[in-house]
Amino acid sequence: MHDQPRPFAVVVDTSRSPHARLRPVPLTAVTLADGFWAPRRRVNREITLPSQYRLLEETGRIDNFRRAAGKVDVPFQGRYYNDSDVYKWLEAVAWTLATGADPALAEMAGTVSAEIAGAQRPDGYLNTYFVRERAAERWTNLRDMHELYCAGHLIQAAIAHHRATGDDRLLRVACRLADHICDHFGPLEERERAGTSGHPEIEMALVELARETGEPRYREQALFFLDARGQGLIGGRAYHQDHEPFRELERMAGHAVRAVYLNAGATDLYAETGEADLRHVLDRLWRNMTARQMYVSGSIGSRYEGEAFGRDYELPNERAYAETCAAIGNVMWSWRLLALAGDARYADVLETALYNGVLPGLSLDGESYFYQNPLADDGTHRRQPWFGCACCPPNITRLLASLPGYFYSCSDAGLWVHLYAQGAAHIPLPDGRTVGLTQHTRYPWDGEVVIEIEGKGTFSLWLRIPGWCEEGATLEINGQPFTGLLTPGSYAEVRRAWRPGDVVRLNLPMPVRRVACHPYVTENAGRVALTRGPLLYCVEQADNSGLDPRDIVLPADANFTAEFRPDLLGGVVVLRGQAKVVPPDNAWTHHLYRTALPCSEREQGQPVEATAIPYYAWANREPGPMQVWLRLG
Repeated sequence: MHDQPRPFAVVVDTSRSPHARLRPVPLTAVTLADGFWAPRRRVNREITLPSQYRLLEETGRIDNFRRAAGKVDVPFQGRYYNDSDVYKWLEAVAWTLATGADPALAEMAGTVSAEIAGAQRPDGYLNTYFVRERAAERWTNLRDMHELYCAGHLIQAAIAHHRATGDDRLLRVACRLADHICDHFGPLEERERAGTSGHPEIEMALVELARETGEPRYREQALFFLDARGQGLIGGRAYHQDHEPFRELERMAGHAVRAVYLNAGATDLYAETGEADLRHVLDRLWRNMTARQMYVSGSIGSRYEGEAFGRDYELPNERAYAETCAAIGNVMWSWRLLALAGDARYADVLETALYNGVLPGLSLDGESYFYQNPLADDGTHRRQPWFGCACCPPNITRLLASLPGYFYSCSDAGLWVHLYAQGAAHIPLPDGRTVGLTQHTRYPWDGEVVIEIEGKGTFSLWLRIPGWCEEGATLEINGQPFTGLLTPGSYAEVRRAWRPGDVVRLNLPMPVRRVACHPYVTENAGRVALTRGPLLYCVEQADNSGLDPRDIVLPADANFTAEFRPDLLGGVVVLRGQAKVVPPDNAWTHHLYRTALPCSEREQGQPVEATAIPYYAWANREPGPMQVWLRLG
């Protein structure tokens, strides 16, 4: 094992993966200064993580480990997969500690790590549900009981803890558990058990453990679990990602979180093996998800039934499930695909899901959460301080804690800038040089990004031109116009002999865009969504006093202006524009249906000024209706 910490930003270390083009940048190399993300990460550190620790104690999740170790004599508390919530929280704390000392968080992490280690069985097994009276049931129901899922989250937390602190005690616990798994699972002629997990997670965890320790058997075990799917070993349902062998999948189906977690693990395996069939199915599934099954917010999973993908183009708004964890899984999978090819389409989806699919899952004060994220609401859907199934809250914290690692990558030829935010980085290049880079920007409120370079030598700087920036992007280096291509949805390569003090100025115009939906999404026919830059907007009643957002109609010639409001919702850019209010006329009072009227006879409505706010910020004030997709007329 490594003697020194390796603080990569996320549990994805492709630095030595033979089939990955991009390599991660150490988490400690990147600082997000005051701007859009810095206050959210402060809330995560100072409010969200401590409050989650308190809830983990109050709900008995940590006592379950004490019970397994024989320290307390109490019943098991909560759901059978509650261990995973503790592991995700611990991973979030580890990434937080990697970016700065925090004695209080470190003490919490030390307490929890010790309780985890004390619960491990002599043979390496670790799951607090299957102890004492349930010990004989270990590994007997892989489909439903989440043992391998929980093991995967422990492994990821242990890797994060080791990379952030250099302490390998928890990593040793994870390796003992992984060795136990490898000893027990495989082809029946070789091992005690065949099968795979009903909730994917173990695949990507084992690949990352192989990267961390250099032990190839962990990668081979991940491949076994992938190949065991679709063989009927856990029931054959799409819900469990067991309906077909992975390489034969044609479309996204079943439980949305399970699907993207599995795809993330398969992408990790491709980065190691280069197997062409894996890449083909990943591309096929990506096209299906992004072209037919993804919300404009980057959220996925349209059905409450099974928390699942629906049919192609089945994207209801008010009944959208759109689980926060599924958007996080979208970010995880997109990040891995981005590492394979340096293709900006993956970064575009990552950014969309991050701002509009993940961020709504956490309140602005950092203490309540959305599980589902509908795109229309009557005012009854509100964030909750916790859930019995609390997968989303600690999942958000670990993503926010690791966020700096998503901004940059390296390759043999230079440095890649994926996301924009106020901050600085000191990035080691593969040839041993370190390049300092400082971003000055108000992104996502403003599209001007000024980057100061501190370093010298010849290398390429790749700057993402987002797909939403459809025209007008400009780029200057030391005041001189860039003569290369600035194509939306691609990276602009600036290759030169750099000198300290060089300045790159990128301008990404942010007009208000009206986004239309594919005509097969029938619920959005005749409607548009408003976006500006990477942000999706919505109309909430709190900003439109006395109006029902369902009655707002946008004229074809309506123009919207952007205005920064520092006093509103933590500081946001709001959109203001002329619209009409067209409520149902009185003839509808006692009728659900009537003969359609000609256009000339329909009520024309009253003019109003409508205000839209970023979708991530809705439901942080008094309850009221909300709409993303607005009528045209």
